Amino acid sequence: MRERFHRSLLKAISYRVTGTVGTMIVSFVVTGQAKLAVSIGVVEFFTKIGIYYLHERVWDRIGVGRVPPNEDYQI
Repeated sequence: MRERFHRSLLKAISYRVTGTVGTMIVSFVVTGQAKLAVSIGVVEFFTKIGIYYLHERVWDRIGVGRVPPNEDYQI
């Protein structure tokens, strides 16, 4: 089964929000500057969300590990 593009986009956004918060925390701890930490987080958010979205779309086309919906999963 393939995912629709908007599902991949929503997954990318939710993943990036979580990752960006982590990046901003680490940036603040390292630099001690909130403004710089937020700036790093904003740049990181937009670049990585694009990369993640493309990654998801490529993997959606790869059949490794997928089974048709009507087949039972067996190990």
